[in-house]
Order: sequence, then structure tokens, then C-alpha cells
Amino acid sequence: MALPIVVIVGRPNVGKSTLFNRLAGRKLSIIDDAPGVTRDGVFSTSSWNGKDFVLIDTGGFETKIKNNEILSQVNIKTKEYVEKADAIIFVVDCKSGVLALDFELANFLKKTGKKIFLAVNKCDVVGNTPEDFFEFYSLFQENVFAISATHGHNVGDLLDAVVENFNVYDNEEKDEDVIKIAIVGKPNVGKSSLINKLIGREKMVVSNVAGTTRDSIDTKIIHKNKEYIFIDTAGIRKKSKIKENIEHYSVLKSFMAINRADVVLILLDATEKSSEQDLKIAGYVKEKGKCSIIVVNKWDLKSKSEDYFNEYEKDLNFKFNFMAYSPHIFISAKTGHRLEKLYELIETVNSMYNKRLTTGMLNELLTYSISRVQPPSKKGKKLKIFYITQILIKPPTFVIFVNDSFLMHFSYKRYIENQIRKEFNFLGTPLRFIIKENKNKKTYEVN
Repeated sequence: MALPIVVIVGRPNVGKSTLFNRLAGRKLSIIDDAPGVTRDGVFSTSSWNGKDFVLIDTGGFETKIKNNEILSQVNIKTKEYVEKADAIIFVVDCKSGVLALDFELANFLKKTGKKIFLAVNKCDVVGNTPEDFFEFYSLFQENVFAISATHGHNVGDLLDAVVENFNVYDNEEKDEDVIKIAIVGKPNVGKSSLINKLIGREKMVVSNVAGTTRDSIDTKIIHKNKEYIFIDTAGIRKKSKIKENIEHYSVLKSFMAINRADVVLILLDATEKSSEQDLKIAGYVKEKGKCSIIVVNKWDLKSKSEDYFNEYEKDLNFKFNFMAYSPHIFISAKTGHRLEKLYELIETVNSMYNKRLTTGMLNELLTYSISRVQPPSKKGKKLKIFYITQILIKPPTFVIFVNDSFLMHFSYKRYIENQIRKEFNFLGTPLRFIIKENKNKKTYEVN
């Protein structure tokens, strides 16, 4: 299930962006005393009490917008974000008191049926609630908080109440037999067309116009009596090419889809060579520790000559050498070519993603590997490897116990990884290693 969305709204210059930056943990929104500085929504992921959520800062909401195109667009976008929200933080200014625009915005929010949390901002004195604070109960009678976005007073209480509202999202079905597959890539590479072919009907809107898909869409498919959930995502463009701010939201949803997937299909276009953006998407997939398959679509549009195939394959191997563990498959979403093979690959890489090795198996391999290539030494001190064990799956994660972690050169760690892959496969999944010293219990993660 997608992360809950928290939207911050309010009239101009009440401190929405200051609160957003505090909740996001970094300075993303521009803060200025002049009203209306934030015109587009600003997005971030945040976490409180172990619960993750998407945070959206909106432009100041106005009603007097005649002949003002900018303010009109701000209002339209704010309403779009409110429609998507799971919880709304309505920010008001204690120092200016309740204004007519506050009443208008409160009435608008009440009609949405959303969960509203009223943040009465600029209550900056600790332990002294201003008398003016209590008049804001005329807007809402519950979930009213006296806060200081600048100093952080009572912001924790506000967040406690907000994330408590997320309990409804904690009941996501946890069926380990259902594989969740995210399909990611640049716009117009055929993500929706692929799902349409898999389900046998046009559920997604398919168009030659890049960016047709705005949100991540889950589709449940039964294949050979086995259930799969395919997640179609918006095309991920370069930042410089994202013109509509709503597209920032779509791209964020795509990254969220990767985070909750078991298997990620990185879709490429056979009619053009892979680009820097393709590599950035793949890099994010690897960074998040997801197993993956590189899927080259639209193979029906290219000559099936062996020369072209070899050239394309060589280009893939060179550019994606940082994730050489990911298999490549050439398909056609239009004709259905090799889709049965795609299902087989999904099953294979998912099994590797969940694979667990016993400590005995690993240390037998470790002993053999050390006998073939001795551990490195530095300034007369030799690396001693005591043993290795696997502690996690999704992705498979190993702890190697040594005498001195700084002697574990990345090349020797890579050598051990290659030996594990050679013996136990692990097709499609990254492997993670933690180097731990026995003598002083310090732990270092090696990427």
C-alpha cells in the first residue's frame, strides 16, 4: 500500500513552509516574510514514531484572485493535493487572530471529510499559551494544537496525533506468496502497454503522449494459479524536464512503488540506446536493495538481426555493469513475445531475493575462497576472517567477522561476493555485507 499523504494548507504567510521544513528535517521550502512565496507544492518523505508518510507543502490559499492567474493556479493545485490527502494540517497564525479567510478555508476543508489537524502557529513562548489561541476553537473543536514551527514547540504532539490516524494503513495484506512487481522507466517506454497485455484487456490508459500515467496503479493478475500484483508507475523524467508540479508528485509515487515492491522491472525502449536517466533509475533500485530485471520492450519494432541484438546487449552490459547481477530480457508488450519467459524470470529472481544460506555452507565456501586468494595485509598487519553468516533476506545480507575492518579492502569483499554468487547464484538481487570486528564490537557497513 502507498504511504499516507499529509498536506499542509493555510492562507499566505502563516508559516506553512517553516513547519514543512521542520517536519521534513531539511530546508526544502523557501521561507520569506512576503506572502505567496510558495506557489507550487513541495514534496518530501518523512517519518515519525516509525511511521513513514509523504509530506506536501502548498501555496497560500486565497479567495481574492480576480485577474490573478498565479493565485488561481495555486488554489487549483492546493485543491488537487487536498483531494489526495489522508490527513491535513491546517496552519493559522495566532498573532493575527482568526481572519475571514481562515473561516472560508475551514469551511472548505470540512466539506472534504478529511481528517483535519489545526496547527495554531507562532505560539513561541514555552509554557505560556496566548489568550488569542482559544479563539481558534471557533474553526474546529478538536485536534487543535498551539505550536511554534520556528522553535518546534508542541510539534511532536501534533505529529503524534497525525500518525495515530495512520493505523488504518497498517493492515496491508502481508501475503508472502504474492509477489509485488513495480514496472519503472522513462515515459513512453510501454509500462501500461505491458500490463494491458498481461491482463488481456486495456485497463490502463495507453497513449503515445509521454506522462499519461500520473499515479502508481496496482493490478492483480492470476497466472498459472499464482497471484501477482503489478504496479504501473508514472514515467520518471529528468528533473529539468518536469514542468508540471503535479508530475513531481507522480515521480515521488513511482519511487514509493519501488520501495514497496519485491521485484522491479526496469523497462527500456529497444528503439533507442539506454540513457543516463535509465541508469539513474536503475541506481535507485540498487540503492534500495531491490531485486530487478532489465526488460527491453518494443523488440518487435527493431530488426531481429543478430548484429543489432549483439550491439544492444553489449551496450547494456557496459552501461549496467554496476548491477551485472540483473538479467536482461527482450520482449514485445504489443505482441506478447517472451512474456511467459518474463514470468519465469520474476519467479527466479524473487526466490533469490528470499534465499537464505546456512552458516555452515557459507563458511565452507569461505575457507575454500581464502585458500585460493589470501586476504590482504597492510603495513605488516594481515586481515583475518573468522567466519561469515547471513542475517537477513530481501536483500540477502551477510556479516563477516574480522580482526580489523579497515584491512577489508573493497576488492577482497567483491571477491567473496563473486564466490558466493558463483556457488549459490543470487540472480537478480544485490547482496549486502557488514564487516564486524570481534575485538571491539564496532560495525561498519560496506556498500
